[in-house]
Amino acid sequence: MTHPTDIPRDRGAVALPATLHTALQLAEQGLPVLPLRAGKGPMGNCRACRKNACGGRPNMKTPGSCTCPAPCHAWAAATTDPNILTSAAWAPAWRQAAAVAYHPGGAGVTVVDLDNADAVAWARQNLPGTRTVATTRGEHWIYLGTMTSRNAVRPGVDIKSLISYVRWLGPGIGPVAQLPDVVRALAVKEPAAARPAARPVGVAAPVGGGQCPHRSPAYLERGIAMAEQRIEQTPDGIHRTVYRMFLAVLSAHGRCGCLTDAHIKRLFTAAQGRGESLRHCEDAWSNAVAALGM
Repeated sequence: MTHPTDIPRDRGAVALPATLHTALQLAEQGLPVLPLRAGKGPMGNCRACRKNACGGRPNMKTPGSCTCPAPCHAWAAATTDPNILTSAAWAPAWRQAAAVAYHPGGAGVTVVDLDNADAVAWARQNLPGTRTVATTRGEHWIYLGTMTSRNAVRPGVDIKSLISYVRWLGPGIGPVAQLPDVVRALAVKEPAAARPAARPVGVAAPVGGGQCPHRSPAYLERGIAMAEQRIEQTPDGIHRTVYRMFLAVLSAHGRCGCLTDAHIKRLFTAAQGRGESLRHCEDAWSNAVAALGM
């Protein structure tokens, strides 16, 4: 499947939100699409899908995997079905939408997201030329073929393909080249054996038996769940978001003794699900502990 090259301007006199109008045009050309809220993030999950209560996200591998009527689970809600896109369940999302995103892997392409001028300069020196789309701060380079997505493969460079989404910014210019091995190699992670094993981070319990002063396990659970969701749904700046969420959890619960290894593992799992390495998670946690003087 090729990337759209010419999006028609006129679909008739039907009054549609501009974002939905664009989404339907893209869907006609084979791009699985979804609405984005202001800030480039996906729509929040419905009540039934929050915290994966529906049991769906861990098993989702292709766009359309989410069977919820609403556009839940970010990229997994992406679809080319006009009946879904124009359904009553999706209507509130389109009324709120600030932009349209597409699932590149579902369209058979990989996007190298170059976030700044330095990253663009690096790509021009090291990657084969292909179709480019201008972004606010850099460029998207689009290749034909799919691969594993991974953020921060080098400074200012993310790989968006399978299990990911990209904001639609136009068809771009130039022919689409085949996905080269040099791009595939960027997403290859270091062997696990080369890294130190994960170590639980010790958080000292206060005098008095470590009882949580918040007096409610639900308060801690809500805080962990909110941190997980923020990490999973952040559109960019994943390093910064992970550190800020670790810092927030530690500042609220790090001294009362109610955090457990299971809570920490949940936060690490959410971060690693967005492409963070184990080393980056450990560093972010250690930096947050040090910032709070623990």
